[in-house]
Amino acid sequence: MLEKQQILVFGAAGKLGQEVVNACLQQGASVIAVDVDNKGIAALNSRFKAAPNFKIECVDVNDAKAANSLFDGYSSSTGLVNCTYPRNASYGRSFLDVTLTDFNENVSLQLGGAFQLMQAAVHSFLQSPREFSLVNVASIYGVVAPRFEVYDGTKMTMPVEYAAVKSALLHLSSYVNAYVQDSRFRVNTVSPGGILEQQPESFLQAYAKHTRGKGMLNASDICGSIVFLLSEMAACVCNQNIIVDDGFCL
Repeated sequence: MLEKQQILVFGAAGKLGQEVVNACLQQGASVIAVDVDNKGIAALNSRFKAAPNFKIECVDVNDAKAANSLFDGYSSSTGLVNCTYPRNASYGRSFLDVTLTDFNENVSLQLGGAFQLMQAAVHSFLQSPREFSLVNVASIYGVVAPRFEVYDGTKMTMPVEYAAVKSALLHLSSYVNAYVQDSRFRVNTVSPGGILEQQPESFLQAYAKHTRGKGMLNASDICGSIVFLLSEMAACVCNQNIIVDDGFCL
């Protein structure tokens, strides 16, 4: 489905990012995996080093010069998946414990990084027009309010910065589509439900009650929608937000 395509996957070392890399490679794409975490990069190299069309780039999405330089080096790229999730050490606190300084920093890191990637992608497209699909990974919590009750009895919460960033990401994607005004360049989003990552059993059970039975998702469950949006089958799909949550938002 992605033969002859060159896909940039940002945040490639994360749980979802690795599965996106794998899905794109399985569909015949050349993949440039981009991350800044050295441990994660080592894991990527270990998992995919035998793949014939796989490269790793160490780039910080919040470094404008480095991001633009990366696009200059891959001016024939046909797609980008933004799985990045930069945050500071205080991220994840309960609402009343979040300081304005930390809120501002985390919104800047996450939303600012997404802005930088989209700006760099648009600049690259205008310099070298071609078919290009940009897929942002948002969240159901950018669409609906949190179900705080599923966190009862745990130390977890739904970070307020996360909700602010993911909802803003949806509109920023619309902005970029409207700005470019070229059917060859399209931005869409995928909004996953919760993804399994060693959460407490009480949380998993409470969360599953709001789904149709699947409960929390495997990272690989998100990849089909992403691959579709990258492919020629979605050539006329623009500014859509595909929710993948097994009915959590119902």
